[in-house]
Amino acid sequence: MSQAVLEPDTARGMDLLRFATAGSVDDGKSTLIGRLLYDTKTIFEDQLEAVETASASRGDEYTNLALLTDGLRAEREQGITIDVAYRYFATPRRKFIIADTPGHIQYTRNMVTGASTADLALILVDARKGLVEQSRRHAFLTSLLRVPHLVLCVNKMDLVDWDQEVFERIADEFTSFAAKLDAPDLTIIPISALNGDNIASRSENTPWYEGPSLLHHLEHVHIASDRNLVDVRFPVQYVIRPQSTTVTDYRGYAGQVASGILKPGDDVMVLPSGMTSTIASIETADGPVDEAFPPMSVTVRLQDEIDISRGDLICRPNNAPAVAQDIEAMICWMDETAPLRIGGKYTIKHTTRTARTVVRGLQYRLDVNTLHRDEAAGELKLNEIGRVKLRTTVPLLADEYRRNRTTGGFILIDESTNRTVGAGMIIEAR
Repeated sequence: MSQAVLEPDTARGMDLLRFATAGSVDDGKSTLIGRLLYDTKTIFEDQLEAVETASASRGDEYTNLALLTDGLRAEREQGITIDVAYRYFATPRRKFIIADTPGHIQYTRNMVTGASTADLALILVDARKGLVEQSRRHAFLTSLLRVPHLVLCVNKMDLVDWDQEVFERIADEFTSFAAKLDAPDLTIIPISALNGDNIASRSENTPWYEGPSLLHHLEHVHIASDRNLVDVRFPVQYVIRPQSTTVTDYRGYAGQVASGILKPGDDVMVLPSGMTSTIASIETADGPVDEAFPPMSVTVRLQDEIDISRGDLICRPNNAPAVAQDIEAMICWMDETAPLRIGGKYTIKHTTRTARTVVRGLQYRLDVNTLHRDEAAGELKLNEIGRVKLRTTVPLLADEYRRNRTTGGFILIDESTNRTVGAGMIIEAR
């Protein structure tokens, strides 16, 4: 499917919107995504035929578009979605990557995974049920992960006869809850994913709704200003030293721009050494460029020979992240075999730097439904979220997560199994 939407000739020059979908079980996420793929003509004929055949074998009286997103055979057989599934589609205006996350409460960690890189989060609620525990949980996680844009889709409006009062009651309740979260830009849309109302175009069934269709909003939501273009952060991923005997003086530093804008001639500083230099050139796979900005992957060359290795970071001399070993962060625990406890030792992966860390304290466990802080908690179990204190063996080059999602985020890895066991958002680094 991805081959159908990422052809260079059709997608060249367009920007990319990453969005995550979330909601409670059976709120219609898979149907909505299937509808978007269908309405944007992103699916192949054989895929549609396979879905029509599968729908008939299940006894469905309609083409079940939800089956387009159920990539695992087990999901099709059980009728549930059990993992994050990434889908791709495009319109003439923009490319899209969807992270379809599960609705089950035990898969909160999957929501964190899907939303961690999203520009927008799309939360579905069933118009018949209204807001449920998972709706609030997903709204909180969206806020915690600093996703800049939030869309609430009130789905299955056709099953409540397109009642405007039902829609407004749900919208008012969600808006009130979101106000407590320092929620981002919020848009609320009444839809029927099954029938396509207000998905690709405005529906005649909602004359009382004056906003855009979902696809129009996704195409036009402004994301360029969401990226941090002020704080230059370039974590070094790889040092390039050509092995050719004919090229002996080349030394480049490859990586992805996390934030800010880099230009040849800029004065820069390398951390943790503190050495300074000037950018000599910036190169991509297609040749030299005049500037680099997130999320470009580039190679930076400096005027001076400085000892730089993987895990170092290039920034501006007067605008540097903290060089810190003591970290306070919100952690979402992802390990089902062992909880996070004080004294626990893990590997921490932060940008391109890896270190060892120990849990020095658990300040509280957060109930994401009531926002109550349990300061007596002694551990974090699977899918629980809490504020912890960490001490690392080597300094991290870190910003607050609210300012920079790349240099403010990290993962914890179990040293014995090499499994990712936690995802963290830095609150303070010193």
